[in-house]
Amino acid sequence: MQVQNKNHRFTKISLVGSGLLLGLMLSLTYSAVAEKMTKPQLPLDDLRAFAEVFGKIKSDYVEPVEDKKLISEAISGMLTGLDPHSTYMDADAFKDMQASTQGEFGGLGIEVGMEDGLVKVVSPIEDSPAYAAGLKSGDLIVKLDETPVKGMTLNDAVKRMRGKPDTKIELTVIRKTESKPLKFTLTRAIIKTKSVKYKLTEPGYAYVRVTQFQERTGEDLAKAIKTMHDENKGPFKGFVLDLRNDPGGLLNGAVGVSAAFLPKGELVVYTEGRAPDSKMQLTAVPENYVRGGAANDYIRDLPADIKTVPMVVLINTGSASASEIVAGALQDHKRAAVLGTQSFGKGSVQTIMPMNNGAAIKLTTARYFTPKGRSIQAKGIVPDYIVEDGTDQSNNIHEADLTRHLSNPKEATANVPVKPTNENNGTKDAAKEKLNEKKFAEPTAPIEPASKDDLQFTQAMNLLKGLPVVQSEALKVEAAKTN
Repeated sequence: MQVQNKNHRFTKISLVGSGLLLGLMLSLTYSAVAEKMTKPQLPLDDLRAFAEVFGKIKSDYVEPVEDKKLISEAISGMLTGLDPHSTYMDADAFKDMQASTQGEFGGLGIEVGMEDGLVKVVSPIEDSPAYAAGLKSGDLIVKLDETPVKGMTLNDAVKRMRGKPDTKIELTVIRKTESKPLKFTLTRAIIKTKSVKYKLTEPGYAYVRVTQFQERTGEDLAKAIKTMHDENKGPFKGFVLDLRNDPGGLLNGAVGVSAAFLPKGELVVYTEGRAPDSKMQLTAVPENYVRGGAANDYIRDLPADIKTVPMVVLINTGSASASEIVAGALQDHKRAAVLGTQSFGKGSVQTIMPMNNGAAIKLTTARYFTPKGRSIQAKGIVPDYIVEDGTDQSNNIHEADLTRHLSNPKEATANVPVKPTNENNGTKDAAKEKLNEKKFAEPTAPIEPASKDDLQFTQAMNLLKGLPVVQSEALKVEAAKTN
């Protein structure tokens, strides 16, 4: 996700009944019109219906319900009904979001969404309890301890997964590739996400993995490049940038990482939305990725060869948002070859709008586009070299699989992710029935990135060395159809 801060004024009120609620809404409407005539008036008939429902709940619901809860749920419903990424965050959720972009937060370390009333794993965060246990993109969480997820809101489920460090929680998970449900017992922890990891895989060949785009990601990347350059004692022969399972993060971090490899001033990404401040063109200049501009430019003294070294970017279905911006920019400028499987396809910008009560709304305000005008929304980045990771890809999900996803404005057929077929896949209903079975499948640990077992990495190294690259032919054919 991309996040931006924008302060909005909200009036603090105390609601007593449905009549006051309707009166308040009407007064806010008239105030908004008086302040800015270009804003459309709220529909009075619909507001009356809302007030009528509010009143019926207050008078006739089987149990008393607080006004605060009803209003909070109504706000949440308005936002979640728009698209998969717009949401209402209460004060605790807002604090957690702020902490996650700074690199430290509590929980299980998992990016999740909601699909068909179940919690769906978008991507486990590296070095987290969820990642170490073997949770994968596309897993459906159906139980938290002994409580079914069906019927919970996403916020409710997330709150249950949070907790004090060193406490345990059991997740029951359906995975399409498994004939039986999986059970994971995870120990909650303070998640200290190390955004940038790096090493010289062999003399002359540098490897950098970006796990999430945070406030210091660009700066940490620059330090990693300098450290490896000194260790290598000379120019690199090849460079692998690993963005697999990177769920995104801060937009300026994506611009900074791209700027490290692109000539100064090149376009990295542009955004388009309805509001004037949602239209941006972000180029590879310090003002777009670092506070203080040129005076604090952390890439100004990078080794000169970093702009020209042969380069491969690794992506997969867990690569989303900011990581897709980087892959798309480097691909469009022909600065790097992209290898792996089609990315997630989240091409929208979310703006964080804080509220006076400590809560915030996260609202989709724009779509972003690669330098050549490609919209990634609901399509993603299709690699130049289609290489699977050696595991079954049928469990993977994409933005286009999510309910109410935004369309791709460039292509009518963009909402078709490239996926292999698997005749052994069962339906969701059949999978859910397996919850009644007494036995459970065994979770498997993830493959160590940049190891000899990492097929995508080994093919990236082959590409850098001029050796043959073994591509996945079935996916290659499907990708050609979508391009």
